[in-house]
Amino acid sequence: MRIAVLEGPGAFALEDVAIPEIASDEVLVRVAACGVCTSELDVWAGTAPAAFPLYLGHEVSGTVVEVGSTVTGLAPGDRVGIWVTTRGFGEYVAVRADYCRLAGDVPLDLMLAEPLACAANAVELADVRLGDDVVVVGAGFMGNLVQQLVALRGARSLVVADLRADSLDRATRLGATRVVQVGVESLADAVADVTDGTGADITFECTGTQGGLNGIGDITRMSGKVALVGYHQGPPRSIPLAHWNWMAFTIVNAHFREVATIMRGMSIASRLMAAGIVSLAPLVTHRFALEDIDDAFRTSLDKPPGFGKAVVTF
Repeated sequence: MRIAVLEGPGAFALEDVAIPEIASDEVLVRVAACGVCTSELDVWAGTAPAAFPLYLGHEVSGTVVEVGSTVTGLAPGDRVGIWVTTRGFGEYVAVRADYCRLAGDVPLDLMLAEPLACAANAVELADVRLGDDVVVVGAGFMGNLVQQLVALRGARSLVVADLRADSLDRATRLGATRVVQVGVESLADAVADVTDGTGADITFECTGTQGGLNGIGDITRMSGKVALVGYHQGPPRSIPLAHWNWMAFTIVNAHFREVATIMRGMSIASRLMAAGIVSLAPLVTHRFALEDIDDAFRTSLDKPPGFGKAVVTF
């Protein structure tokens, strides 16, 4: 089987390796698609320290081709979204059966259960309530997912902010109450207008950048919540902590390492997608063959007009 290995910054190579053998509690999955995650871009670009070679890829979907001797509930031919932490950019992957979720009729190149699980867990932890006023800072892939899930929780208003006009067009199509192009108009003024001067009950930061953090304290109401969904890599970030203290914000770290929590999110994601309540069809915009994986990462970093999400398909 072929698998992509990152040998250095901007330099994937394809290796021929044996198809993995499975343990009694595992299944062998023929990979159909693996998404390019923003958390992997700094390593690929060489802006984050790394010990090469690396086998990236964790947003995986595919078809079960073999099951271990103790596995129940899955059979060869089942279409699944799975949670793995590595080696997703390969033609086959071995994974614990407990880490698989059935895909139903969802196209496998859209069955990216892992990132939707992250968004679902973030929205649940932030506890969006009926009638809340919510701001999503960042209209990229994760921001789009958070936006859709917040809408399901019954928010009164949902303001989405981003630098890119094309991303805001997509947020509008997804039902945002109002969109704000940062640098062109004032986000604080827009939020004040929508919330009658009170500010957001919850602000989701979905960019993973210093710019995304700037100004959050000016748009969130006193005793409101700030949910950090963006993956903050690289240099340390700064916030006006004295102001945040005074405003009595609740800080929600929307990142999860406990397997049980991750898998609960996977269950939510698969059920929502299988039922047609959440679809990734408007978000997955660029598809690449395995041999073009460097182009997939470059595109994810450059974000050309209309870009939402890149996947490698098999």
